[in-house]
Amino acid sequence: MSLTPRIAIDAMGGDVGVRMMLAGAAMARHKHDGLRFLLVGDEVQIKAALENHPNLRAASDIIHTDGVVTGEDKPSQAIRKAKSTSMGLAIDAVKRGDAGGAVSAGNTGALMAMAKLALRTMPGIDRPALAALLPTLGDNDVVMLDLGANTECDANNLVQFAVMGAAYARTAMGLERPRVALLNIGTEELKGTDEIRDAAALLREAHGLPMQFTGFIEGDKLSRGDVDVIVHDGFSGNIALKTIEGTARFVTDLLRRAFTSSTRSKIGFLISRPATELLRHHLDPNNHNGAVFLGLNGVVLKSHGSADAKGVANCVHLCAELIEKDITRQVTDDLANFRSGDAA
Repeated sequence: MSLTPRIAIDAMGGDVGVRMMLAGAAMARHKHDGLRFLLVGDEVQIKAALENHPNLRAASDIIHTDGVVTGEDKPSQAIRKAKSTSMGLAIDAVKRGDAGGAVSAGNTGALMAMAKLALRTMPGIDRPALAALLPTLGDNDVVMLDLGANTECDANNLVQFAVMGAAYARTAMGLERPRVALLNIGTEELKGTDEIRDAAALLREAHGLPMQFTGFIEGDKLSRGDVDVIVHDGFSGNIALKTIEGTARFVTDLLRRAFTSSTRSKIGFLISRPATELLRHHLDPNNHNGAVFLGLNGVVLKSHGSADAKGVANCVHLCAELIEKDITRQVTDDLANFRSGDAA
């Protein structure tokens, strides 16, 4: 089923705010001219920014509010003022059906809390999970979830994450039967917590799902490309994600320092520039920007607060793709198949 993508943009979110969010939306629309937008935030600032993007202006409506969720707001505070903030109104547009999805670069905890309260979790899902695509050495990216929405998870939560992650991999990467693994401290069946071992047992017994459960994977294999979906609780996942991001910055900064340390190094940089540019592109977080809250009755994506226009555009593209391919229905169908398999 193909749906016409109309996306609500929290124009006030992110480190830069209106200017960067609208620049990214405009870049996305140049590549996908069927996109339409609801731009939510301060109307004066939005109209001023739209002067630089006539193509975006022609495809956008504005919902005015001067309320903003700050980075310091606790989720409970954000919920209390949801109806008067750009983030809350963007999510409400999805709830009302005025938009097929929402994109925000604001406070992650607040976004999660407001989206869960407004959209509710899907039938069969106990907790939504935050999922993102990360680069690998393989032919495809890897889906990792949960990345911080749930610090503690039981076996059923992990199984639900696996089903949702596989549906996401099929939607975002076009894989027929994604390879799914659980993050663990070893690959042996006896390793790990009771929750992880119990989740593995349930997934091994699951039949009829369009996925392949491959068992456990260790942290040093996350970027090898050996699997397509890696499942873990939000505590472990957030640490793993931050470690990957920090390592990427460490490598790029180390290379930059090495190539500027002497005249000979600078000459070496010029010779190896094609290779270093490929590395820089592969490690650039803007090329993989956009984390989705799976398990909600609607599509909500979190853009990195420091994303540039290209990063925001990639997040908007992903949101449109998930709307067009009806990710919510795919997850619902897979969960129904999983439950019927259990019953059998």
